[in-house]
Amino acid sequence: MPYKEREIEKKYHSIGEVAQMFKVAASLIRYWEGEFDIIRPKKDKKGNRRYTKDDIQKIRYIYHLVKEKGYTLDGAREVIAQGKEKGFDKVAAVQKLQEIKDFLINIRDEINAKSDS
Repeated sequence: MPYKEREIEKKYHSIGEVAQMFKVAASLIRYWEGEFDIIRPKKDKKGNRRYTKDDIQKIRYIYHLVKEKGYTLDGAREVIAQGKEKGFDKVAAVQKLQEIKDFLINIRDEINAKSDS
């Protein structure tokens, strides 16, 4: 099996990178930051937002509530305020399972490509 470099995990992501992860405009991320007090990215000296893995997880939860479940912003705020942090865990688990699935599919495809050669 050929050597594969480990994917380096970044500590901070720019707003553009986060927006690209969710396939939304950066302005939507900034808007959600104003609407949801759980999103508080660090800012550098220039004022650029730097999102941690935890920030991205919170955005993923808001994205799930608003874009996938169809909650209004008020409804999503209410779900978050009611202490349904378990939702964070569920969304994180689904994300991790998707990553594992993609990894396994990649391995299967590599094996199939080698056996076809």
